[in-house]
Amino acid sequence: MSGIITGPYFKYYFDQPSRAQIGTMVAILEVGAFFSSLIVGRLGDVYGRRKVILWGAVIFVTGGALQTFANGMGMLMLGRIVAGVGVGALSTIVPVYQSEISPSHNRGQLACIEFTGNIVGYASSVWVDYGCTYIQSNMSWRIPLSMQCIMGTLLAVGSLVISESPRWLLDNDHDEEGMVVLANLYGGGDVHNERARNEFREIKENVIMIRQEGERSYSDMWRRYKRRLLIAMSSQAFAQLNGINVISYYAPLVFEQAGWVGRDAILMTGINGIVYVASTIPPWFLMDKWGRRPILLSGAVGMCLALSSISYFMYIDVHFTPRMVVIFVIIYNAFFGYSWGPVPWLYPPEIMPLSIRAKGASLSTATNWAFNWLVGIMTPVLQDWIKWRLYLVHAFFCAVSFVLVWFVYPETKGIQLEEMDAIFGDQSVVATPATARQSLLHPSRTGSPVPSLDIARSDGKRSSSPTYRKDAGAGWGGWVTGIFGRKTEGETGGNYRRLDEGDDV
Repeated sequence: MSGIITGPYFKYYFDQPSRAQIGTMVAILEVGAFFSSLIVGRLGDVYGRRKVILWGAVIFVTGGALQTFANGMGMLMLGRIVAGVGVGALSTIVPVYQSEISPSHNRGQLACIEFTGNIVGYASSVWVDYGCTYIQSNMSWRIPLSMQCIMGTLLAVGSLVISESPRWLLDNDHDEEGMVVLANLYGGGDVHNERARNEFREIKENVIMIRQEGERSYSDMWRRYKRRLLIAMSSQAFAQLNGINVISYYAPLVFEQAGWVGRDAILMTGINGIVYVASTIPPWFLMDKWGRRPILLSGAVGMCLALSSISYFMYIDVHFTPRMVVIFVIIYNAFFGYSWGPVPWLYPPEIMPLSIRAKGASLSTATNWAFNWLVGIMTPVLQDWIKWRLYLVHAFFCAVSFVLVWFVYPETKGIQLEEMDAIFGDQSVVATPATARQSLLHPSRTGSPVPSLDIARSDGKRSSSPTYRKDAGAGWGGWVTGIFGRKTEGETGGNYRRLDEGDDV
């Protein structure tokens, strides 16, 4: 949208929209994202992470199609809202899924790699916009919008290939399938792999202990884990208040304000996007070495100085202002891409306990989209109203975020998800580790076929779970069954086939 809104054919087709209309057009996506992110946490707990990823991708493709074939402002707005529903679902559940399949020693690196993919998408969209400025028709804006359908379809297909989260499987008593997934993640499919079996025990022990707490409602979550929730929500809020969407959504307008005109403004945005992608690569190697706090702190300082410089050069408005604005926008994006870009998507799901991870992530992501909407809808208006002072506002929030991280945020690098209680000191369970471990070591009445990993459900209502083994020849029918339907005894629901009696697990 950032490149489309400056195009002459787009402006003509939609009757020269005002700054306020442009702000609404861009920010309306966040409305759909906000509401879907609030409810998707519950859906992720009930139906699983993989199904929600598929549903989110399908909804996103539908919204993209409505935008592509829009015949007026109303249809375009509807497409933006529908796409926002898909974006809200995906931005909530994907970080949860990723944190649950990542080992503790490189969880940060994997999250940063995912964020790099995100920014590759952003940078690619800018260059698509730039290339389409040479098209002298309405296809100059319809083609960029249609790319949403292509990328969303790839994501939907990918959701049919990935495994379900092992933590969700164990929390829902699909213990044998969870063991197989862990074996695939850790030991190339060997269920006797020691790391996989240790991970299985730790996760299931945590599940049993959490079940002693009873109902996992939003009110109970807020009462028991208030500090974690506030940290998760504030990290997402400041990711927006620190000014990234002033640049990401309206970079061409920022460059036009600084003196670059038309296609040159989009070209500068494309160059900025390349540097943005490059800046997301150093965290691959630093996130699990330096930790989350040093990266957030240094990023806040760098962004504050860059935004202040942008404001200063726009204020003095001299002949070299356009070049200096481009330089400091690039510096700002580089600091954001290495710090406040990836960390707020990594931090919330990793500090939440399994019992409320999806719900907690939904609240933090909803906070992201709420502030995303606020920044998106206000930026075009404020650019006209307070002009160069806008960037000082966001520089101030960068300084505030530095203080918040310094005094409130704990370090979480290298810590197992099941061990976060020790960091926050807010664990409140009836069961003790010894009690849970006894359940792990003694055979249950359900007779799990996984040797020495038998689990007794603490409430006595453990549902039967079939045994699975990796089998690439299971076919697409199994994938579709696993994605759309609840598993019952004898169903595989993925690329696992039921073990015959007597098979070696």
